[in-house]
Amino acid sequence: MTNEPPKAPPLYPKSHLLAASGIAALLSLALLVFPSSEVEAKKTTLSLELESPADQLKDEARSAPLLQAEQNSDSPFAQIEDDEAETAKTETKPAPTPVAKQEDKAPGHREVVVSRGDTLSTLFNKVGLPANVVHDVLASNKQAKQFSQLKHGQVLQFELDKDGQLTSLHSKVSNLETIRLTRTDKGFSFDREVSKPVVRSAYAHGVIKSSLSASAQRAGLSHSMTMDMARILGYDIDFAQDIRPGDEFDVVYEQKVMDGKVIGTGNILSARFTNRGKTYTAVRYTNKQGNTNYYTADGNSLRKAFIRTPVDFARISSRFSAGRKHPILNKIRAHKGVDYAAPRGTPIKAAGDGRIELAGRRGGYGNTVIIAHGNSYKTLYGHMQGFAKGIKTGSSVKQGQVIGYIGTTGLSTGPHLHYEFQVNGVHVDPLSQKVPMADPIAKSERARFNQQSQPLIARMDQEKATLLAANKR
Repeated sequence: MTNEPPKAPPLYPKSHLLAASGIAALLSLALLVFPSSEVEAKKTTLSLELESPADQLKDEARSAPLLQAEQNSDSPFAQIEDDEAETAKTETKPAPTPVAKQEDKAPGHREVVVSRGDTLSTLFNKVGLPANVVHDVLASNKQAKQFSQLKHGQVLQFELDKDGQLTSLHSKVSNLETIRLTRTDKGFSFDREVSKPVVRSAYAHGVIKSSLSASAQRAGLSHSMTMDMARILGYDIDFAQDIRPGDEFDVVYEQKVMDGKVIGTGNILSARFTNRGKTYTAVRYTNKQGNTNYYTADGNSLRKAFIRTPVDFARISSRFSAGRKHPILNKIRAHKGVDYAAPRGTPIKAAGDGRIELAGRRGGYGNTVIIAHGNSYKTLYGHMQGFAKGIKTGSSVKQGQVIGYIGTTGLSTGPHLHYEFQVNGVHVDPLSQKVPMADPIAKSERARFNQQSQPLIARMDQEKATLLAANKR
């Protein structure tokens, strides 16, 4: 007989315990057969099925543009990207990155971006090339030195062989120009690739609010394009004093496009400027001899013997007068010209073709240029800071050519140009003087001119009408 304590009776009948064990086994089997992802998928499907037909139509409408964009995609990788996206949802292993693929395809390719303070030596060092390679590159060709003229943000692309030696170097120095060095048996050969942009016509319209330059900028015209417009119409409009708020302009011009991006502008093809209620029109035309000029809509030349203003966008500080008090001499003295105030160094242009009678000092005028235009006309430009390159007594100049720069030499209280105009030895007011006209379109060119000019004028009319209609909406 043992001293073991008596066993406690079971809390549940044996039949109940067997049933519980069976249920646990069934639950385990269910979890193995139906994983949690399937349960989640059913929940998603259920939520979609509970949406109303109207909601489904809204979803289809929202997704239609996206589906259309995917179907119209020009990317050759569109299908690959879609497949990788679907794979990422169900797989935990990340897909290889595009960078890794690029390195596999071009193991010797290196790219560096020029930062501030970089030199060609520091950039070569970044790709593992020693300093002597820089010397070899620069010494190989005179034009190779262009690679040392680095710009911030410029990209240099290196190609190395399996031994890490430089085989080629190229860089895009502008939107149209790429320079390249390629290793040969004799060193490195230099090559320049210049791409030709697509040239198309563009339109701009503006209304003067405060200044021509600000209004032109708002219209999308560059500073150089604005200067071109002022030069073309400068025979009839004095852009220094005639411009008023409410004046407006239309311009059709050449636009240079590369790879779908605008990279620059070309010539003005046609322009129209309404000044003080009077409209002036200019059309660019190249005749059969290859000479290009601007003409009015009816074929009269816009180019006259003289331009009205020898300084762009200057302010008139003193007018032609027979009884002006001289600001320095403090006595009444005739002012036989017009003073144009502008910042020191502003370019001064020849008012017309001619021969330089004087380029030097002349008393109170300081640095002075006098130009003889044939036998009847002379112009004088005083108080210059200095003369432009090539301007000397006896040399010839063309209309619009820069002859000097605004200064304060001679008797002058501030930087300005003193401009005089003589007709047969008599001083006249250059602002009121009627200037000779150039020849109009020749009769033999008239039909050809109309064929080119009429579509340009119609383009300005149509574009302006479209803008006005859009503003009324």
